[in-house]
Amino acid sequence: MEQVLTLVVRVEKNARPTQTDALETAARAVLAILADERSHGEGEWAPAMAAWQDNRIRKITKRARGAEWRRAEALPGITMHGGTAEVRVFPPTGVDDVPPELFKLQVTGTDFEDTADLPPLEPGVPVLWVNPALEMSSGKAMAQCGHAAQLAWWALSPEARKEWAAADFALAVRTANPPHWNHLLTTDLPVVQDAGFTEITPGSKTVIADHPFLTR
Repeated sequence: MEQVLTLVVRVEKNARPTQTDALETAARAVLAILADERSHGEGEWAPAMAAWQDNRIRKITKRARGAEWRRAEALPGITMHGGTAEVRVFPPTGVDDVPPELFKLQVTGTDFEDTADLPPLEPGVPVLWVNPALEMSSGKAMAQCGHAAQLAWWALSPEARKEWAAADFALAVRTANPPHWNHLLTTDLPVVQDAGFTEITPGSKTVIADHPFLTR
């Protein structure tokens, strides 16, 4: 059975996250569950994580508020905070076995925007570069940034992973300009190629992970 990892973003009636905060926090949430001790060895999430990572690393983003969020928080998972965003990640399940508290949450309504200029990139911080030619909902882009962070994690050495985890998985998400995107495509950096289940054409390259510990 195909496995899916669910991300839930908190969207209260009068408190919506900004776009970049949502994307960055979703990516960090994916890294957090990959690194968590419960995902390895004899950990309670290890079988589910292994089954999911051995196949397509499918992710879905949903939204919750109020009582919905409280019910989601009561399920096993990890909540990450980043600026205006709050995202909870849950261990993978079969696509037909998603807990009812998550299954009934809405996918739509996750369209966010940045309300101010983004800060300059900090030297040495990994950057997830989004394809400027694609139009994706915020929920779709959150899943794609999660994919990119995961590909970078897989490509890193154990020492580099430990360093990233110690920095609370610091990263930035930015949309590349077309010349920069075309340059990134010529490198050996991890690139997400979407399966095309939703919104975009199958095979589209969506996000490239530029981590300073990865050679070009």
